[in-house]
Amino acid sequence: MVENRLKHLYALQLIDLQLQEIHEMKGDLPKIVEELEGKVESLKAKSKELTGTIKQIKIDRDKADVEIIDLAEKVEKYKSQQLNVKSNKQYDALTKEIDAAEKKSSQLEKEMESSEGKLEVSKQDLEIVTNQLGEASQEYDERKKELREVNKEHEKEELQLQHQREKAIVRIERSDLDWYERIKNAKGGIAVVPIKRNACGGCFSRVPPQKMLEIRQNSKLYTCEHCGRILISDHIVSISSKLP
Repeated sequence: MVENRLKHLYALQLIDLQLQEIHEMKGDLPKIVEELEGKVESLKAKSKELTGTIKQIKIDRDKADVEIIDLAEKVEKYKSQQLNVKSNKQYDALTKEIDAAEKKSSQLEKEMESSEGKLEVSKQDLEIVTNQLGEASQEYDERKKELREVNKEHEKEELQLQHQREKAIVRIERSDLDWYERIKNAKGGIAVVPIKRNACGGCFSRVPPQKMLEIRQNSKLYTCEHCGRILISDHIVSISSKLP
């Protein structure tokens, strides 16, 4: 029966309008909290990454420092051995070892200088990120608390409405529900509207007299020619508002 389909759709619309009102009371808070949470997590990841970078630079620096000391000892050892060699071939071989060690030591010293520069930049970056994380975490906690208080204020009413919505959905045919949801999502949460002063209650476009007569018969589902919302008669408004 079309009349039942219409009254159940409008009953669902009334529930959704009340839920929408609660969501509007929360304003942008849910979105703000979600964005802040993402920012905090991103800064935590950046802080962890920088801390790891600093740790690795220090490890590489200390390793290079030990290697430079080891190479210096080898150079001294090779030079000492040169004093006791008995052939040019042995002397030349030790000279090559000395040159190679000194070249490697020079390369490591340059790498250490570069590492020190990277270490300083990373420390500065970590300090900036740490400050940003502290500020973002504080704002996140404050906003989350604010949202929690708003949710608590309307929690009971919202749960009741959600329960009513679940009961209302059971009464609606799947195809009608899908149709309703498509229109609702496209039209700012309003899919079913009564005719007011001979006009669509959604976009306020005039409804032709003949179509109004047909709508009042409640024998067919009609939509507004301009906005596509489902139009209902005063009779449907009356009986839907009395539904449990």
